Amino acid sequence: MEPREEFLVLAFEVAVQGVESGAGGPFGAVVARGDDVLASAHNQVVTTNDPTAHAEIGAIRAACAALNSFQLDDCELYASCEPCPMCLGAIYWARPRAVFFSATRDDAAQAGFDDAFVYDEIALPAEARTLLMRRVAHPGAAAPFIAWAAKPDRVEY
Repeated sequence: MEPREEFLVLAFEVAVQGVESGAGGPFGAVVARGDDVLASAHNQVVTTNDPTAHAEIGAIRAACAALNSFQLDDCELYASCEPCPMCLGAIYWARPRAVFFSATRDDAAQAGFDDAFVYDEIALPAEARTLLMRRVAHPGAAAPFIAWAAKPDRVEY
């Protein structure tokens, strides 16, 4: 599968629109299926006061809404830059068939968007992370999983 230049260029254009509007960082994303653009989005962290309002997340949400599905079957995601760890996780959950990006995480770091510490933290055991993260054992912790397992009409994903 080869990337489609027009979709990558659209991701750049959307990113620049976001920058010019003051919405957030210089990132854009497009979800396409075949010849169709299902969704595009730019970073909106600043205007929404939402640290999860990254371009890829916005494009995934809009494309899934358009498809009425929580998966991006037969879709590709085009991003102006290599997805951050949060977006990468969302992309894997959305299950597109491919991701194409242009700028790298090193390019983003040079512009002031450095994700290296997050990649480093993910590799550590919870108790070794700089953010306090501690398991609290509780006898009720299994209840949600028991309810899920007993639900006959659950949607597997």
